[in-house]
Amino acid sequence: MSEWAATPGADLIGWLLEGDEPSVRYFTLTELLGAAPDDPAVVAAHRAIMDYGTVPRILAAQADDGHWEGRDHYYTAKYRGTTWQLIILAALGADGADDRVHRGCEAILRDGQDTESGGFAVGRAKKDGGALHSSVIPCLTGNLVWSLIRLGMLDDPRVQRGVDWITTYQRFDDDEGEAPTGWPYDRWDMCWGRHTCHMGAVKALKALAAIPPGRRSPEVEGTLAQGAEYMLRHHVHKRSHDLAKDSKPGWRSLGFPLMYQTDVLEILGILTTLGYRDERMQEALHLVAGKADAQGRWKLESTFNDRFQVPIETKGAPSRWVTLEALRVLTAA
Repeated sequence: MSEWAATPGADLIGWLLEGDEPSVRYFTLTELLGAAPDDPAVVAAHRAIMDYGTVPRILAAQADDGHWEGRDHYYTAKYRGTTWQLIILAALGADGADDRVHRGCEAILRDGQDTESGGFAVGRAKKDGGALHSSVIPCLTGNLVWSLIRLGMLDDPRVQRGVDWITTYQRFDDDEGEAPTGWPYDRWDMCWGRHTCHMGAVKALKALAAIPPGRRSPEVEGTLAQGAEYMLRHHVHKRSHDLAKDSKPGWRSLGFPLMYQTDVLEILGILTTLGYRDERMQEALHLVAGKADAQGRWKLESTFNDRFQVPIETKGAPSRWVTLEALRVLTAA
């Protein structure tokens, strides 16, 4: 692997720490600088996440039943419904012990999880409770399992069922052989077919990577290995059968938060978190490194800001979130 000039200077660290978003400060301290959880600065930053910034503004829009935008629109209200708020809260390091956050988690487990399989679905089963068995999809399941783990619910049996759904049903097909058949594969060809949807694969991998290494079952480890090899076979963002082409050109535009979409930086973040240092990551790492400006900052190139409950940063401007993750990835590589 190449050496990356990714060690941030004092000015760049100061810029990350000085903003008005305590979540960035917290993750800069813990993930970039390696500060201990009991460091006074870390404790203060973690506490501040719930006091000011984006997290309390999102929580202020929550209804009494734990949802945002209503029970029936937890997924379809893009990107203001419950699903999307939980993804953002998890990304921002919200405290899962907070009653408001916990009510949001309980709301999605009550209305968004298929009671039969443990996967998460886009529609609610109004008569029988839970979510519609026929509308379980992989990217949503991965996103919500990741969010619930980040919000402190790994040990909840319902979240464990979501983990089991991923290890049981998630596929990493590469346009070879026959398309899978039977439930859940027959319902959503765009998710499965002969070539697995990349977003579903990435979000599944992201969810399982959030499980601490010592807590991973053999099934989790096996699925992680399959998923990582799938992404490496694609050189992170390429078409595996034609490496001269991108899987999706939009993946070159870096954003935060990504919702059900992905980009090259998110995929690299998952692979480096899992400890991968592979030559097949090289082009993607060069792509990310080449996007830094003269001050060592990365811009927010892609955003759903006009559709969020609360705007996050400004498109086209230097992004603390993207810069933080780019530095973490390049340092790890």
